[in-house]
Amino acid sequence: MAKKAPRRTAERILEVTLDLFNRFGEPNVSTTLISAELGISPGNLYYHYPAKDELINALFDRYEKSLSELLNASDGVRNVEDAWFFMHTLFELIWQYRFLYRDLNDLLSKNRRLETHFQWVLKNKTRAVKALLDGMSRAGAVTVDSREVEATATGMVVVLTYWLSFEYVRDPRNALEPANAQSALLRGAHHTLNLLTPYLAPGQRTHLQALVAAYSSPSNHP
Repeated sequence: MAKKAPRRTAERILEVTLDLFNRFGEPNVSTTLISAELGISPGNLYYHYPAKDELINALFDRYEKSLSELLNASDGVRNVEDAWFFMHTLFELIWQYRFLYRDLNDLLSKNRRLETHFQWVLKNKTRAVKALLDGMSRAGAVTVDSREVEATATGMVVVLTYWLSFEYVRDPRNALEPANAQSALLRGAHHTLNLLTPYLAPGQRTHLQALVAAYSSPSNHP
């Protein structure tokens, strides 16, 4: 059991750090605050993660792994309902690691590893959205001119990447609080998929409107 203790401590450090980063923003959380929240000495924290960047990188590695697995599911999207579920699941993962998106420009300017890896994230998101468009096109759910695929995919990736920043600017005091998560994620999924409206088959457009109405109803917000 003694051999497992350090591993458990390292895990707990990441869990608490993620919570603090999400609540207060990474720039506002010091390693002193993290160790105090955990009830451990700064030396114990440094033993596991000698620098704050190592905490950030470890959390980003987890996000990147989960994101890669999730984006592969875009190959199975065939209609609006599939796309809605896929986008909402993607926004849930982004919310889980929302500090990355809240402080994205600041993080990239300070962390070279994140700078290069986030370029991969954007490319992978774009690839996944193109796969989604291709699957829906082959199923007859959308009709997109091949010359418009790149711009449409890029627009959807921009919304995916900066939606939480928009929510934060719109309502800085409340937007990123857990109580507001569900409505923020639903709005993000809606506005991302709304970019497909001009290309959707009539029945699919109606279905998207029905999904938005159903999930936006008060009964779906505890």
